[in-house]
Parts: sequence; structure tokens; C-alpha cells
Amino acid sequence: MTDRLRCHVTVAAVVADSGRYLFVEEIIRGRRVLNQPAGHLESGEDLLQAVVREMREETSLDFLPAFWLGCDLLRLPDGAVTLRVAFTGATRPLTEPVTRDPVIVATHWLTPSEAADRFTLRSPLVQRSLQRFEAGVRLPLDSLGGLVPARA
Repeated sequence: MTDRLRCHVTVAAVVADSGRYLFVEEIIRGRRVLNQPAGHLESGEDLLQAVVREMREETSLDFLPAFWLGCDLLRLPDGAVTLRVAFTGATRPLTEPVTRDPVIVATHWLTPSEAADRFTLRSPLVQRSLQRFEAGVRLPLDSLGGLVPARA
């Protein structure tokens, strides 16, 4: 019998404006850390629905995904892995207020060096997503196949 891999699927949004990136400061297991707006894929969602929902819950902004930046795997100490799919796009204010996720302390617009100097990143996946964005990676949403809704 082989061991079954436990996999957590997460999404993240990388949003840039004039060299600064949108980050969320959150408290995870009693530690203040910096992350992109990100979270777990929930039952019944596709990847785009998940990243739009996470942006709303964590920043009170609407997210308009334009491209995806790729995927990363992170091996967790308990033997599970996290598969993280990162997107980039624009934001706009929501028309109706939402209740922010209680683990979010604040949002920040920071350069990568400001983020590294002032905060601990939640995981290496935060940096990997920034590196892909800064390298110019922009993958068409259609290339995600059945992981996003089909376009007419």
C-alpha cells in the first residue's frame, strides 16, 4: 500500500502599483506575518472564484484576475503539501462592505525590500510569487483549462 499525499490547494493574488505590492498582515499561530491576499480553495469553487473571494475577505477590495503566475508546492512538516496557484490583476473598491477576515491585522502597499525589512513572510511561496511577477511571467487564464470557468 502506498501513502496517500494530503494536498491543500490555495490561491494568491499579486497586485502591483508603482513598484509596491499589496500585502496583508495576519496573525497565524500567534505570529504576525506578511502574505499576499491568499487562502484555501473551498468546496464548489473554481480557482478564480476562490482568489476573488479571498481578496474580498482579506482586503475589502474586488479582484479582477487578468493572468496567472504559476504554481508552487510547499512540503509541510506533517507530510502534507500545499499547492499554491498565484494570479495577478487589478483591484477596485467593493460596492458593498464586507466583514474582513479576523486574522487580518492590516493591509500594506510595500516594495519587496520594505516587506523583507519590516516583516516575516508567511512562507517562501510569497517570495516565489513576487519573483515570478517581477520576471514578467503572465500566463493566460485560458491555459488553466478546466480549473476555471469556460468562456463563451
